[in-house]
Amino acid sequence: MVIFSNSKINLGLWVLNKREDGYHNISTIFYPIGWSDIIEIIPDYSKESDVDIEILGLKLDVEKKQNIIYKAYCLLQNKFSNLPFLKIYLYKNVPFGAGLGGGSANAAYFIKACNDVLKLNLSKDEMKEMAAQLGADCAFFIENKPMLATEKGDKLEEIQIDLSGYYLYVVFPNILISTKEAYQNIQAKMRENNLAEIIKMPITQWKNNLDNDFERYVFLKYPEIEKIKQILYDKGAVYASLSGSGSAVYGIFYNKIEIKELLIKNRIFFQEL
Repeated sequence: MVIFSNSKINLGLWVLNKREDGYHNISTIFYPIGWSDIIEIIPDYSKESDVDIEILGLKLDVEKKQNIIYKAYCLLQNKFSNLPFLKIYLYKNVPFGAGLGGGSANAAYFIKACNDVLKLNLSKDEMKEMAAQLGADCAFFIENKPMLATEKGDKLEEIQIDLSGYYLYVVFPNILISTKEAYQNIQAKMRENNLAEIIKMPITQWKNNLDNDFERYVFLKYPEIEKIKQILYDKGAVYASLSGSGSAVYGIFYNKIEIKELLIKNRIFFQEL
C-alpha cells in the first residue's frame, strides 16, 4: 500500500503559559497542505512481528528505534500482538525542523494505513488517542482537516476556513530549528482575544491580528528568515507567517507570483488552495 503523508501550516500560534507537566498551553489553527512524503507498507506474514524502515529522499539521521513510524508500530504492537512483519519505504520530501509537521504526519498516516491494510478496526478516536502519544500535533493528521488546536496542541476542534482560490507558497530556508529550543526561548503570554474569532476576519486583516509568537525569537536568531517573510509581503502576499516554530515561512496570495530570488538558497512548495 502506498500513501501520501501531507504536512500542515499554522494559522496563528499563541504560546499562552507553561504547564505543570513542562509543556505549554497553546492556541493555533492547523491547516493541511499538499507538501507530502510517500510511505509504502508491505506486510510479510511469513516473518515474526517487526518492522524494517528504509528511508529515501531527504537524509533522516535517526536510529530505527527513534523513528516516529517505529514508535507508532510499537504502540500498535502493544495493542495487537499478532501484527505481521512490515517492510516500510519512507520517501522523505517534507523538510524536518521546518514547523510543517512532516514527522507527525508520517506517524498518523502509518497508523491509518495499518488500520486499513491489517483490518484493525480502530475508530477515529482510538487512532487519535494513539497518535497523541507520539506528538502534540500527530492527532490532527488522523482527520486532516482545519482544526483549532489548544492545550498542548492535542485538543482539537474542527473549524471552518475557506481558502479556496488563493495560492500558497511555502519557503524552507534549509535551516533546522529545534522545537524544544524554540520553546525554551519564547515569552509565553495570555491573550484577551480568541483565535477562532480572529480567523473569521477578512484575510486582509490577518496581517495585523493573526500572529505567531515564535517569530520574535526565530527572526532575532535568523534574520534571513525574517527577510523571507518580508519578500513575500513585497511580492504581494495578503498574509505571511512563520509556520509552527519554524523555519518554514509561507505566504498566501491572490495570484501566482515569481520569486526567483528565493529559489537560489531555499526549497519552495507551491499549491493552489
